[in-house]
Amino acid sequence: MKNGAKCPKCGGTHSIRIPNNPYRHASGNNIYTTRATLLGKIPVIRYVCYDCGYIENWVEKPEEREKLRRTFG
Repeated sequence: MKNGAKCPKCGGTHSIRIPNNPYRHASGNNIYTTRATLLGKIPVIRYVCYDCGYIENWVEKPEEREKLRRTFG
């Protein structure tokens, strides 16, 4: 859905991008890389298929993916 026009589950063509809400403290769809939640928060952006409800999660920024690789890889 992020990288293509169709949902991989149902083939639907309508998707919705749900952005991270930076004002939500220690909640939401995030990956934490430190114990200090505000310092190591990497947002995970969701794409939802409007037709069937299938969800994809993406870390969109290359620098955030690199930080994940260094932390967990």
